[in-house]
Amino acid sequence: MNLNSDFGARAAVHAARLEWTPSPIPGVDRRMLDRIGDEVARATSIVRYARHSRFSSHSHGGGEEFLRAGLTCWTPSRS
Repeated sequence: MNLNSDFGARAAVHAARLEWTPSPIPGVDRRMLDRIGDEVARATSIVRYARHSRFSSHSHGGGEEFLRAGLTCWTPSRS
């Protein structure tokens, strides 16, 4: 798969209009922004995690960038 793979060309993506695509890991979906290759690819994605799900350790030969959708940060209160 080649998606926005010509880094010499400008690409604009409206992420909210992209479909969520299930990843191979149950409970993890993604919106692909760019990709060169199939499942083991150089990839940039927005990912969302169902409650209690997580991505297992894996590698991408060309690298991987991801942005997490719906991220909530928790900071313990200091007394």
